[in-house]
Amino acid sequence: MVNRVKEIAKTVNEKGGVFMFLRAQFSSQVSSLTDFLVSIILVNFLGVFYGNATLFGNISGGIVNCIINYKWTFKAQGSNIKYVIIKYLMVWVVNLFLNRQGTVWVTEFVMKWVPVDSLPAIIVENVFLIPKIIVSIIVGFGWNYNMQRLFVYKDRDYKKYLVKMGLWKADDVNPEDIKDELREKDDAQ
Repeated sequence: MVNRVKEIAKTVNEKGGVFMFLRAQFSSQVSSLTDFLVSIILVNFLGVFYGNATLFGNISGGIVNCIINYKWTFKAQGSNIKYVIIKYLMVWVVNLFLNRQGTVWVTEFVMKWVPVDSLPAIIVENVFLIPKIIVSIIVGFGWNYNMQRLFVYKDRDYKKYLVKMGLWKADDVNPEDIKDELREKDDAQ
């Protein structure tokens, strides 16, 4: 039985496709737990506005998510970490906006329909959690997973695409940069 569990764990850890999706979901759950804990602590113990608490929770969860995804989910250790961080930040800025504003908009909409005067204070202070969950799921599946899988953790030569689009002159490419990149790839393998 123990060997069977080890075999399943090895398969999930090494394969792509659906297994990569499962690793991404696990990573998402760990980062969501971090996000929600930070948000709840900020709102309930420090009195921070729920929109800002959502923002800080997202930042905390994003850091955890980036580390897990780089090392385990997408196995991107062969990619230059500084490029991964730059691309991750580009994606995460949009994520932060979508989660913060989405949570505020949905919470404000819900608050128009919920009789807050008759509810205990603890429920009123935490009514943002249900909209936060809904928005997080939509943004997670619709934006984060796809952008991380297709953009952030893919090791691509973007200079080649910029040259094709006319945004980068081919003679602007420093041959030493290309040699350094090739050495880094060789060292990673």
